[in-house]
Amino acid sequence: MTSDAHQQVRPRRSALYLPASNARALEKARSLPCDVVILDLEDAVAPEAKAEARAAAVAAIRAGGFGPRELIVRVNGLDTPWGAEDIAAVGAAGPDAVLAPKVGSAEDVATFDAALADAPAHTRLWAMIETPSAVFHLWQIAGMASASRLSGQIVGLNDLAKSMRARLTPDRAGFVAILAQAVAAARGHGLTILDAVSNEIQDVAALEAACRQGADLGFDGKSLIHPAQIEIANRAFAPSDDELAWSRAVIAAFADPANAGVGVLKVEGRMAELLHLVEAERLVALDAAIALKAAA
Repeated sequence: MTSDAHQQVRPRRSALYLPASNARALEKARSLPCDVVILDLEDAVAPEAKAEARAAAVAAIRAGGFGPRELIVRVNGLDTPWGAEDIAAVGAAGPDAVLAPKVGSAEDVATFDAALADAPAHTRLWAMIETPSAVFHLWQIAGMASASRLSGQIVGLNDLAKSMRARLTPDRAGFVAILAQAVAAARGHGLTILDAVSNEIQDVAALEAACRQGADLGFDGKSLIHPAQIEIANRAFAPSDDELAWSRAVIAAFADPANAGVGVLKVEGRMAELLHLVEAERLVALDAAIALKAAA
């Protein structure tokens, strides 16, 4: 399997934002079925609560107990009064990743990466793609994966829509091209990329549609704002039964000694090339990883 496929094997179907200042939410997160927990120090925390939230996030990282869930902390920007202290304290605590807000250029990635110089080696850097500047520097930002800790991105459409003065409609028509380009840039540099949050908590159909659209565009998963959204995202970004059946048939066909050295096969009435084999292996590996996580 390629290195690109290996990076995507870890399930990241659902990434739930939680304000780090909410002790009850932090405790509940340790038992929720999300793949990723994002402790937020930025948008979800009022200015007067920033220091308290930072201390709570650090304590939560050190206490652990999140099991197979990936633990990420979104810090405040370095241009704010809290950013530098956030990165120093959170980085030293060693979460799985630090999420940098409003990254608009490769230089921004380099600045955040430098601020994490003393963090443990396992702590990665993720970037929020949520500004007009980021839209025009998608390839350069993603390209920093080869020269920094950068390993993931999350699209933020609420901030982007505000900056663009654009309407964020249910079908996200005004942003589909940007979403597709963000995925292409991330894939071109081997990054994980998660779709933007859906502001719909009670409208299940709208959330399901947004998740299907995100999965169709190629996102690894979706960022979420409420635990009620987890199940829908987990289902939408997991391989379907039909995808798994086809994938296993493709793998079996290429493994058949009778097809040794063949680059194109007909499998169940459909053409399958080696590129389909790579994707089939990824989907089967992802399904196995999801099952392993569920059993943990």
